[in-house]
This record gives sequence, C-alpha cells and structure tokens, in this order.
Amino acid sequence: MTTPADVVVREGRVVSARGPQIDADIDVPWWSFTKTVIAAAALALVRDGFVVLDAPLAGEPYTLRQLLQHRAGLPDYGGLATYHEAVACRADAWPASELLARADADQLIYRPGEGWAYSNIGYLLVRRLIEATTGEDLASALARLVLQPLGVEGVRLAERRRDLATVAMGKTRDYDPRWVYHGLLVGPLQGAALLLDRLMAGGLLPPELLSAMLKGHSVGGPLADRPWLTPAYGLGLMIGGVEGDMTIAGHTGGGPGSVIAVYHLAHGQPRTAATFSPVNDDGDVERRCVLSLAAAPAKKDEI
Repeated sequence: MTTPADVVVREGRVVSARGPQIDADIDVPWWSFTKTVIAAAALALVRDGFVVLDAPLAGEPYTLRQLLQHRAGLPDYGGLATYHEAVACRADAWPASELLARADADQLIYRPGEGWAYSNIGYLLVRRLIEATTGEDLASALARLVLQPLGVEGVRLAERRRDLATVAMGKTRDYDPRWVYHGLLVGPLQGAALLLDRLMAGGLLPPELLSAMLKGHSVGGPLADRPWLTPAYGLGLMIGGVEGDMTIAGHTGGGPGSVIAVYHLAHGQPRTAATFSPVNDDGDVERRCVLSLAAAPAKKDEI
C-alpha cells in the first residue's frame, strides 16, 4: 500500500472505506495499536480472576494498572540512539535481556503511580505476564482472549522478517518485527477498526473494566502538530479531546515507514475509524482519522 487508506465502522460493520484497504488481502502493521489488544487481553485475565489489576506484581513495586497506563516508572527504549541505529541498519533485534540492560530497565525513573512516561518496556512486561499466566505464547493468548471473541479475523503476530513479506510497510524493507518487543500484530486495516468498535461496545469486558480502560490520566496540554487538545492515557488507550470538538479513544502506532491511527467516537452515532499511511507523521494520520470520524455517513447513507 503506497497511498493513505481510511475505513469507518459503526455497530460492528464497515460503513465507509476509501483507498486500497477495501482489499481484505492487504495487511498493515498495527504498530502500537497492538498495545490496545494486549491491554484488552490482560483485562480479560482480570475479568476471569487470573490476575489482579491493583495489586503489586510478584517481586515488583508496580501494578498491572500502572503498567497498562504507563505509570509504573519504567524507562523506555525509544530514546536509545543505538536502538534506532540498529533498526536503520536492518540489524537483527537484540535479545530482550540485552535491550533491558541497555535501557537500564531495573532503574525506575519515578515512584510507581507518581508520574507518567510512555514505556514500551512496560508493555513487554505485560506481554510476559500474559504468557506466564496463560501458559501460551502471545499470539495464541491474544487470539483466544480477544480476537476470536470479537470475531476479528486475519490478524496475526509478526515474529520473523518473512512474516512481513505481504504487509504494506511503506518504503521500509527487511525489517525485523522483533524490534517491537511487546509484539507486532499485522492485519487488515478494517480489522483494526472492527476490533476497537466491538471492544468499545462492551461485549468483551464487563462495564467496570471497560470503564477502567477508558479512565484517562492527563499527560499535559495540546500536542504540537497533532490534533490533541486534552491528551490523556487510559489502559492501553490514548484518550481525550481533539480538534473538531470531539472526544476520542484509541491508539496511534508508528514504526519505520508508516503510521496507523485507530479511534472510537462514543457520542452521537458511535463509530470507529482507522487510518493508515506510508508516512512518518503521527499528526497527519491522526487528523485524517479525526476527519473520517467527523465525515462518517449517516445511517441512511451507509454502504
């Protein structure tokens, strides 16, 4: 896919589609929208009584809620120049133990619950918690806990370079998906929109856990060059007010060569939009997604 694509979903079905995403055989990288799926899986384990949301994890000072909300005090590897250099050189991903050592992951940057800092490392730890609790690899756990219950098909975990052979990666070539340490889901763009729309409809999680997922912690004021006016972060969800007097919830994800934005609008006629573009501009793709939500057809005009 070399051009932008947009899809809008309402009540669990596609109502508008523009661009090559209408071909169900075209997969895109979900990048950090994968975090939303991981959070939903972790909360499904809370629902079923296998893990606790607000108790410190074994041997750790932080809780699952704090990990999911980026409030555990963990650093991130996104600021490591050597990480970006290795990705640019198309090197193989480091072993997770090496990554954690390079990022000084055992040194908290603030006391859990007393700050906020986006941390991919935190979601790597959630991945490990899900795998340890279920006895399954991440792909199997996400399929059983989230994808299958929500009826979302054609989504898979990319674990080797060859897994991206048929995925729209923009200008990026020969990328090792293991650089996304929490896991990289790939699938149709409309699958991302369907997943979030059905998740927000409440069929997977009980009301109290869906409410917890949607309770945002403010992360500051307007974001430069992006549509966010009152950004906040819930549990695996970016939440807040955006340009156009809308409040949305979902996630943006970016990696070498492309960006995906998947957001749900709850008021009015609830709907979900997903936008993908082979650019490295979060703000541009987010604005396209917001415009898709605003321009979604009325029910009488649906395709």
